[in-house]
Amino acid sequence: MSIFCQILFICTIFSLVKLIVSDCESCYMHRYKADQKFEQKSTRFWEFEEESNTWVEVKLPYDLVSCINDNCTIVNSIQQMTTKNEDQKGESVVSNKREHGEKEDDKRGQKESSYAILPLRKRVSFTKMSDTSVWVTGESGSIYERFWNGLQWVIAPHDLPVSAGYAISVFMVNHTILALSEAGTLYQMQLTEDSQPIWIEFMPVFDQSTSKERGQSPAILLTSGVTSHDRETMFLCTKNGSLLELRGVDPPRWINHGRPPGANVAAIADAATVRPGVFFTVSAAGDLYEYDQTSKPPWKKHIRKEESRKDTSLAPIRGCTVHELIDAHSVSLFLLTKGGELVERRLHQRKWKWVVHGNPKGHSLSSITCISQDEFNENSNSNSLFLTTAAGFIFEYKIPKYSGNFRDQEVEENWENHMHPPHAKAARGIAGVHLQVGRMIFPLDDGRLAELHLSGLGGENLGPNSQVYTRRKSSYKFVWSVLDAPETEGWNAEYCVEERGPSNCIIGTKDEISGVANTRSSSRRRKDGKNQQNYLSVGASDNSMSANSMEEYSIPDNWIKNFRLRLMQGGKSFFLITDSGLTFEYLNTENVWLWLRHEHPTAMKGALGNYNGSFFLVDENGSLLIRERNSNELTWINCTAMRKGRQVVGGPPWDSVPGRAPKAKAEDTIFFVSKTGRLLQFAVALRKFKWKDCRNPPNTKIACIVDQEGFRENIVFVIGRNNRLYQYNKVTELWHEHYQSQHLVLSRSPGTATRASSGSLKGSIFMLSDDGGLVEYQWNQFDGWNWIEHGTPYTNVTLVGSPGPCFGGTELFLIGSDGNVYLRYLDQRTWKWTDCSFPYIGSKINNNERQAEEKSREEEICIDKDFDASFEKIEENLQAINKNCDPKVSSTRPIPFNEDSVIFELRDGRLAEIQRIGDKNWEWTTYHWHSNKLMHGELLGNLGIIRSNICFYGTTGVACCIEE
Repeated sequence: MSIFCQILFICTIFSLVKLIVSDCESCYMHRYKADQKFEQKSTRFWEFEEESNTWVEVKLPYDLVSCINDNCTIVNSIQQMTTKNEDQKGESVVSNKREHGEKEDDKRGQKESSYAILPLRKRVSFTKMSDTSVWVTGESGSIYERFWNGLQWVIAPHDLPVSAGYAISVFMVNHTILALSEAGTLYQMQLTEDSQPIWIEFMPVFDQSTSKERGQSPAILLTSGVTSHDRETMFLCTKNGSLLELRGVDPPRWINHGRPPGANVAAIADAATVRPGVFFTVSAAGDLYEYDQTSKPPWKKHIRKEESRKDTSLAPIRGCTVHELIDAHSVSLFLLTKGGELVERRLHQRKWKWVVHGNPKGHSLSSITCISQDEFNENSNSNSLFLTTAAGFIFEYKIPKYSGNFRDQEVEENWENHMHPPHAKAARGIAGVHLQVGRMIFPLDDGRLAELHLSGLGGENLGPNSQVYTRRKSSYKFVWSVLDAPETEGWNAEYCVEERGPSNCIIGTKDEISGVANTRSSSRRRKDGKNQQNYLSVGASDNSMSANSMEEYSIPDNWIKNFRLRLMQGGKSFFLITDSGLTFEYLNTENVWLWLRHEHPTAMKGALGNYNGSFFLVDENGSLLIRERNSNELTWINCTAMRKGRQVVGGPPWDSVPGRAPKAKAEDTIFFVSKTGRLLQFAVALRKFKWKDCRNPPNTKIACIVDQEGFRENIVFVIGRNNRLYQYNKVTELWHEHYQSQHLVLSRSPGTATRASSGSLKGSIFMLSDDGGLVEYQWNQFDGWNWIEHGTPYTNVTLVGSPGPCFGGTELFLIGSDGNVYLRYLDQRTWKWTDCSFPYIGSKINNNERQAEEKSREEEICIDKDFDASFEKIEENLQAINKNCDPKVSSTRPIPFNEDSVIFELRDGRLAEIQRIGDKNWEWTTYHWHSNKLMHGELLGNLGIIRSNICFYGTTGVACCIEE
């Protein structure tokens, strides 16, 4: 009996253990599977409320929200459980709906797959101050104003101080301009005693006697804000999800309205436009809340009861309010769902109703641009909303005025596709501004602006219309005009000036002397889109070029010629890479010139960059190395060995433009070309080294970097292995192809960029064509971009290597195939050629002659290393030794040693210098820092041999050739 009881007891224990384990597995779901679904097994759930420190039962249905780094998404929803009979009744209906919905989603997915979803530009915003002023925050974090000065549209900068960081939005409250930084700090614009605008920190401060935040001192950080229609009040969202109100600015009155129970404030959908004193917010979970301080409780949640397989949660963006859509007492708030559909929250006859308007077939909506209700005449039976899709299209949705009940269904005829400007798309998720009747401005994804206007009623040339057109003629149609952005965004719009003239920041005036000419030039410059046609968008793929055809573009064998010499410090130090891979630095220390050899286990291939005392080199394996001084020691840093490091084959041609001092910035980077033909970005500012793959233009790999931010800030110009010119925008991370005629084939070698001055964007990029001619790509504010072919100095001479350096934009050095140096210079607006030949000395060696001015061309004489031998012996052995000397200039890219000096490498390995004599003349000079003792003793004896046959151009006035 006892044994039977024990067995029964053990079986009971095992059953209980199995029941507990199975129950735990069903409740906590320790084992996650790819196809596992949420299974609800209870009808009551509780939520812990932090304010009351108690558990509160939630009402079903209830959304399960997951938040990571303030990014909240609904992962599932708890619904009210139904009985078994009800499930069986609705099973067939639900399965049919699901099957039909899956087919519709598949069709829509096939349509959407043809449109690439654009990235979000989180720093871009538009604020209309008046009909003549629109303020913009760009993706670079800068602030600029587009202003009509009475004669033309001008651009005025209003950047925050560097310490404030990036700006993300601008507001006007009570005639005061406020700006919000990405860090969450609010700034107020004030004028100094000399009427100069400055930004002052303007953060929320609450009255301790009435503030709900009593006892809490941490600064309140903000994320976004909107102003009321009368611009007397401003509402802001904080990073902790609360709602703030600002009433007045001088003095400011801050009110903290808190947050909805169990939710937060992610965006303000309406600021007292639906009803005075009432505003609507959207939570991170996508719920709509109404706040009315006069009601109890003040927060109310607008619940959607419609069941749908689509994501019906609301997107955290500002909506649009339309009054009298049904009758004189109706009001509608238009919002977007996270799934990209247009929905309406309508108040009619004191009842709220949800109305789904859907979306254009195959498109997902991302932002709404509100239009004034007087846009159309009184006889029109519809209002319009303009919506931006996630793929960068602009759609107009015509909202009919219904006298009866509205049928909740999509009407394709109500959607009109205005597309986007050629070779540019509208920025995703950023609303435009309604400038005037028939005129709207939208931000583009590439950083520029675009105006959508009725034909003849807008564009770059037209200011605010003095006559407001209230009647929309059927003959009018919407057209696009692309508007340029400033250099901070990587574009070409110049800032206004304080001097009297057409570009004055306040009032534009015609030049009294040549006002007609200026007007004509301004009009020619501002032909709609003319200056923008040179920028061609590059698609994601192009079947016209196969992968096999891409492989035929190989890296040039002589690419190292572009990186043998590199300037370290102007007038004091430069590097030389030898054929054998040795690295030498020629520097001046304590007024003494000396050669320093930088030893490394692997041979070097080239010097690719210089930044803030750190020198960048590439070895024979393609590894990027940094040579820098650490305390009193020289150290090497392998950048390729860092995280995401790559092997490189090239870099920027110049570290700075001659005559322009480089400025250190927090975003400083150096760009390189990888072995696979991709553009690599290496962050160097503040020694926070970081690699980034910028990819390459579609269907072509990169051959070389033409210019890095020398011609245009934030822009890197490259030449593809298809011999065409491209640019990469560091701000938007987009590629553009520049228009280029089919007959113009560029050489795959670096170029030289030059600008007239740092205050003007006018300038040129000089490159070589594949047949050895000089090509100039010029930009000016009147004609935009233009290709100019300069040809060659002589018909039997072609240009080799790389062009440059260039001084002042008027003097450009080039190397000919005959070994001569040529100067292309600008003389009274006319380009001319000058043959600078190559360095050589007269046949007679006389110490007294060296004190006089040397002739421009004399015969080269080389002597052997027995320097004390008689001149008669030199003459006898001249021809035997001369075979080691070739004084002509090699195709190695020269370097500007200072603003009046250029260093070249000769074909025999010597270095020669040409200096500016006077204002315009350039003459070959001796290498005044090369003494025979230094060259023969220190360099050869202590530092090693550069070549087996070495020729040096010393201060003795003769070339010394040493034969090993």
